[in-house]
Amino acid sequence: MPVNSISVTDSRRSGTRVVALGTVAIVALLAVAGAVLMLTLPDANAFNARVERIFVENDTLTSQAEVKLLEILAQSGTAFSDTLASYRMVIFVLLVFAAAMLVAALVFLILLVLLNRRMARIERSGIEVSSLIISRAENTVYLNTMGFKLTDAMMETLAVLAEARLDNEMLTGVQIEAVISGRSEADCDEAAGATRIKRLRDGLGNQIVSELLVKNIARRGYVLAIDKGVIEVV
Repeated sequence: MPVNSISVTDSRRSGTRVVALGTVAIVALLAVAGAVLMLTLPDANAFNARVERIFVENDTLTSQAEVKLLEILAQSGTAFSDTLASYRMVIFVLLVFAAAMLVAALVFLILLVLLNRRMARIERSGIEVSSLIISRAENTVYLNTMGFKLTDAMMETLAVLAEARLDNEMLTGVQIEAVISGRSEADCDEAAGATRIKRLRDGLGNQIVSELLVKNIARRGYVLAIDKGVIEVV
């Protein structure tokens, strides 16, 4: 148990560090790209400066058509300046959205990797149970912080498995059926005990929890894959 706890804590810390470093790297790359893009964009007042230069250098343009042309150029420069300013805002918003999407993708990817590692560790070591309380009066089993309401038959099956685990024993389907039904093992078959185990697993609901809690050891029998010190029958 302590080894598993330490490894889980270390994995969580390393995952947090990776997420933090990845987030900083993504934000830095996008900031650099945005700065380069903004700096390479033309000056918004460049067009207006050219038009002003035309006014200054061609003060002899006094005809109505020439003046009208210069006014159109001035208006075009103003429109170009406004358009370029709006483009800068659009680029900034797109960069912010891109940073948010990349950070979210990185976080989800890291969480998925950590979850897969956690599930693989659970599959190898079995479910980590700190408390298993079997309440016959309530027909309920309390697994850590979760409560499962079971039928009388399911409770009998779980109680038999718990007693066998306390005695460091494994029970075959025949033995489980014999203990619960009160008949001799010769009058019972493996399928009846296997059916009781299946119903118990169905009653526990979560397939991962039930498969890891009630393990089937090939050619040996069924056993609760938990520390017998956490079992309590009330």
